[in-house]
Amino acid sequence: MGAFQVLNQNKDFRTLYYHGKSQAHPWLITYVRRNRLGITRVGITTSKKIGGAVQRSRSRRVIREAYRHLMAQVRDGVDIVFVARGRTAACKSTQVAAVMQKQLQALGAIPEAAPEDAGGAR
Repeated sequence: MGAFQVLNQNKDFRTLYYHGKSQAHPWLITYVRRNRLGITRVGITTSKKIGGAVQRSRSRRVIREAYRHLMAQVRDGVDIVFVARGRTAACKSTQVAAVMQKQLQALGAIPEAAPEDAGGAR
């Protein structure tokens, strides 16, 4: 998967909030919904509850970097919105990426990994 398209229309965000599936964590909220476009679109929101402009910008950078590491695994044809929370700015992108991966797997945006054969070859 190459670059993703940015989700920036208010109606698209509202559609995800009302009709998408969501997962919450103290660091991140994730909304996912399939689209008919065949491409992945991603949006990031940070409210003023997060803090000043510096904290909001850092939260967006952390989320963007965490998604960059996972975007090759994400299925095509989904809309994703990440909502930063108060603790997001204090986290590292690797920590947020681990949470993000669990959330995206639970929401079906990343296929579940096949379990390893515990018995080995015989």
